[in-house]
Amino acid sequence: MTFIDKQNKVKIELYTDYLKSIGSLSKLFSDSDTPLLHYRVVENIFCKVFEAENLAREDVAYDAKKDSLGIGIKTFTFESNTKSEKVAEFNRFAPTLRKLKGVELLLKIAELRNERIEFANRNYNIQDSIYHCVGRREGQLRVFEVGYDVINIDKLANLKTNDTSVTFNDDRHEYSFLFSKSTLFRKFYQPNKYLEINVDVIDEPFDVLLRITQKLNIAQTIEQIGVDYVILPLYSLRESSPNQKKVAEKSGLNQWNAGGRKRDIGEVYIPIPKSIHDNCPNFFPVRDQTFDLQIPTGETLSAKLCQDNNKALMTNPNNALSDWLLRKILKLQEGELLTYTRLELLGIDSVKVKKINIKQYQISFMPIDSFESFVQKIKITNQPSK
Repeated sequence: MTFIDKQNKVKIELYTDYLKSIGSLSKLFSDSDTPLLHYRVVENIFCKVFEAENLAREDVAYDAKKDSLGIGIKTFTFESNTKSEKVAEFNRFAPTLRKLKGVELLLKIAELRNERIEFANRNYNIQDSIYHCVGRREGQLRVFEVGYDVINIDKLANLKTNDTSVTFNDDRHEYSFLFSKSTLFRKFYQPNKYLEINVDVIDEPFDVLLRITQKLNIAQTIEQIGVDYVILPLYSLRESSPNQKKVAEKSGLNQWNAGGRKRDIGEVYIPIPKSIHDNCPNFFPVRDQTFDLQIPTGETLSAKLCQDNNKALMTNPNNALSDWLLRKILKLQEGELLTYTRLELLGIDSVKVKKINIKQYQISFMPIDSFESFVQKIKITNQPSK
């Protein structure tokens, strides 16, 4: 009984559906009606569905392991029920192999192949092994399993050699070895029992993907305005006019330049307009209650609302905000005023603050006029229903 014979119907159907779905998109890459499946995709699907340990990146003899079973996963075109496929590479031993001939060559190839398998068996406590094969043919996939065997050194026969390759067999399989790439191939035969999967290759897979992506984007990006996020301007609403935006010279991100008491060069804040609090009263924590503010790099700043009417989004220490926003992002020197021209040059003039929960927020930059667009949306959202 093969591995797949032991699996329940639900898992086999899921495995079939995954292969069929990926195969149907083959014309993303090829004009052929033969389903195209990248071998890594098949390995990942197999391990996902059957809950096998994925060894494909480990450079060992097997691609997967399930309990004490080692599994080699092969994916190849299979139009005539037989196919020679690479099963091993011996690049490191190429100089040695080129010097050998006849029986000595066969013994060395067998030794290298067998030792690789036996090492994996010892390393992963493998007690049995199989090849799980996905053969690709026009409009169809055929899934079958065959033995994963060491080369029987006592039964080597039918040695044939030419300038480019060597062919031979043991009592179970037929092999060929190519000198150019030091690769060993084995001939795979389709057994009488196999799983047949019919695949309808879609003529316009790009359109299908676009529709799927659009649906996913809608599902994944629905955020409730004023509840899940707000947009804050990096400029001063009070000092700006409809035709000319301006960053205040002595407040906001230029707060360090304000008169009165002596101020630290890093003393800045992002202004929070009164309309934000009026329309989104429960978005931010109360004044002076700290929360985590994650910046786009993944780093987290400690932040809070400050000043009268909770008009300032600040960090603690305060210069953490200036170090990130003014120095690292906007490339301003200490003592250099931020101007709207500078923001305009970068194509940004606002930030989006996204609420994860009452103690965790994220901040990211937004294009010019994003705040104005947000204001219009929030007004529409908050209009009383008729």
